[in-house]
Amino acid sequence: MPTKAKGPSQRQLRAGELVRRVLVEILAGASLRDPALQGVSITITEVRTSPDLKHATVYCAPLMGTSGVDMEDVIAGLKRSSSFLRGRLGREMETKFTPRLHFLADTTFDTASEMNALLSQPAVKRDLRRGEEE
Repeated sequence: MPTKAKGPSQRQLRAGELVRRVLVEILAGASLRDPALQGVSITITEVRTSPDLKHATVYCAPLMGTSGVDMEDVIAGLKRSSSFLRGRLGREMETKFTPRLHFLADTTFDTASEMNALLSQPAVKRDLRRGEEE
């Protein structure tokens, strides 16, 4: 009998949201020295924590979309700044452990805009209307 994959626990979800909110405040208020992060507005879309809350995967995207911003450079800059961010996170949060931060680019906005572009093509609209009529 196959086992069902369990989602994150309520504890993991609460901790991830707490880390996300605090990181947003830190990034909004702190001026990071890394050149890849200078003048770039970053949004933290989601934080997923490990079951023991010692690791956090941080999904981020540029605030104004990906135009003119090399997301690989931004992620590399965030990785270089992760010890500073973790230190600030530890001072702001009241938790037993401060999680190690792992940064990844969030591509869901790009995927959604690609889907919208596909669905707005005339041939696709025509096929969708034909399916509704049947």
